[in-house]
Amino acid sequence: MRDLGLKMLDASSGQRILEIGFGTGHCVVTLAEAVGPDGQVFGIDLSDKMLEEAQKLCDQKGVAARVNLTQGDASHLPYEDESMDGLFMSFTLELFDTPEIPAILQECRRVLKPGGRLVNVSVSKEGAQGVAVKAYEWLHQHFPNLMDCRPIHAGKAIENAGFTIEQSNIDHMWVPVEIVSARKPS
Repeated sequence: MRDLGLKMLDASSGQRILEIGFGTGHCVVTLAEAVGPDGQVFGIDLSDKMLEEAQKLCDQKGVAARVNLTQGDASHLPYEDESMDGLFMSFTLELFDTPEIPAILQECRRVLKPGGRLVNVSVSKEGAQGVAVKAYEWLHQHFPNLMDCRPIHAGKAIENAGFTIEQSNIDHMWVPVEIVSARKPS
């Protein structure tokens, strides 16, 4: 699913791309390869352990010079207004409490350049909602430390934040996954 999202983002040479919730850094590496030596990839993640892991991977893959990783909270992105060409989130937006999602998306909108792209991959409330989704939601409600995310209406939230949806796909793992590509209006 992440690979489909990265393909939709279509990062290219010389761009500045931000990944929120970079985890172990595999997507950061892919993005750094896509933007080339003239581009820059930024990443923010709440976990200092993920920062360490991602930095090690960037060093191993030879892309560390064009990657700037930060430990921090996406509710206060430490980047200048309209400084990013693209923004990528994969299984991150659904980690935030529902009332926080609009504020996170406004921060995304703030740092994106006019016409900048946002691609989000999330466990979804759209698509077939079977027993697996009900079990997933029950686990999230009763054991949030074990199951830290839950299905959300990502596309609707992104559109409500003022982005223009360009493409939205629902795919399925054992739960529905929504991959949304949107653009900040120019």
